[in-house]
Amino acid sequence: MSIAMIWIIVGVLLILSELLATSIVAVFLGIGAIVVGVLLQLGWIESATMQYLIFGVVSLALLLLARGHFKRWFTGYVADKGEQPSRLKDDIGNRVIVLADFQQGAGRVVLNGVQWDARSSEPLKAGEVAWVIANEGIHLIVSAQQPV
Repeated sequence: MSIAMIWIIVGVLLILSELLATSIVAVFLGIGAIVVGVLLQLGWIESATMQYLIFGVVSLALLLLARGHFKRWFTGYVADKGEQPSRLKDDIGNRVIVLADFQQGAGRVVLNGVQWDARSSEPLKAGEVAWVIANEGIHLIVSAQQPV
């Protein structure tokens, strides 16, 4: 196995390791290693010094210039509270359809076409209409009485 192939394999492994650790560093080291492997394969570089120099420069340049942009791709976008206020309170007062009978205060409802786990102190039955009176995370609190 040639040194070029070793660089390329190490690069691919570094990129794949990013799936386990989302620090968004290994991917740039992996790209740097692949660049060195390709340049070696093309015969553009030969000395170990140039290999390490190119690896370091490419990896560091990508890390400094592109990490912030790539991090959003890997971790998604999260809005700050001040940037976009929570819309959970908008559901209070909305009408829901009971999807499954409530057993021991818990059941399923449909709100805007989406199924939700719900809680109620009332014995609601499938097909009945209920109203959202509160939202506790991923659970809706519903009542048979429409809130005023």
